[in-house]
Amino acid sequence: MGAVADLAPVRDGERPAWLALGEDGTISRWDVTTGDHEAVGTTTVPAEPDHEPYDGRLLRRRLHASHDGMFAAVVNDYGRLGDVIDLRTGEVTLALDNQGYEEETVPFSLAFGQSLGRCVVIHRTDWNRLDVSDAESGVLLTERSFPASADGDALPEHHLNYFHGALYVSPDGKRILDDGWVWHPIGVPSVWDLAPWIGSNVWESEDGPSRVDVCGRADYWDHGMTWIDSVRVAVEGIGDTRSVMQQGARIFDVSRTGEHGMAAELLAFEGPTGPFFSDGTHLFSCGDAGLSKWDPVEGKLLGVVPGISPTHHHPGARQFLQLADGVVRLWTA
Repeated sequence: MGAVADLAPVRDGERPAWLALGEDGTISRWDVTTGDHEAVGTTTVPAEPDHEPYDGRLLRRRLHASHDGMFAAVVNDYGRLGDVIDLRTGEVTLALDNQGYEEETVPFSLAFGQSLGRCVVIHRTDWNRLDVSDAESGVLLTERSFPASADGDALPEHHLNYFHGALYVSPDGKRILDDGWVWHPIGVPSVWDLAPWIGSNVWESEDGPSRVDVCGRADYWDHGMTWIDSVRVAVEGIGDTRSVMQQGARIFDVSRTGEHGMAAELLAFEGPTGPFFSDGTHLFSCGDAGLSKWDPVEGKLLGVVPGISPTHHHPGARQFLQLADGVVRLWTA
């Protein structure tokens, strides 16, 4: 396949597999166990050469995949452009543009989901707006426009002061976790329900009744974050501001609220750092010491695999992959 730019886990029938994005834009379906790979698509998303990094965040191509591997999206993290590709036909079904404005501060907001048996793609269409589109047809499913304000200087109803960040869909597909921030700047991960957003309230992602903020951390976002199960999330870092942040994890229950109306905090414990992953029960962290396994109920360290710091996880295959300098290393749980 040549040098690999990014990876995304999928299921190929009953066999777990990966999609791999080559540096040349080729998308391949890859069985890491057998080594078999087959080109299934290509992307021509521009590189955006005028990008100016923010706080060390370099523009990079990112690969996303639908759970069944029928659709892929390639986006420029910390940039503004991307596309959605139907891998059955090789056709681009949706050209993506988040319109810029502070886009260098966050990964390109995108995730695949399911709604009424069809594949949908959730994507950033402005700094403070997300939309849902049908992945196959590209049809917009959350069309809306701000109502006119009686006071010309007042912000319109539903206006959201929020820079959308990386998106994570819960294991049951019902909720979306958004690692965004608000000015000046404060990282505020938020959660809301997907079904009402598509089916009954196009403003659900702005101010719908299911939306709940997880926590607030001054000058701190775009760090380790994952769903543990369909109601618990883990976020990296203990503290409320970057200058005093301690290495560790905080566990929240987003199905209920606690202090200040935010998600109920269940536990905070020191140790986890780097990218976060979960198998539905445990928390995995990927720091310089290696791959660590944690009990998110008691905060106990259960084991360490030294020598590998994974960047990607396939829960179905129990595979952890480390991608560095175009080379992939594998560890299977």
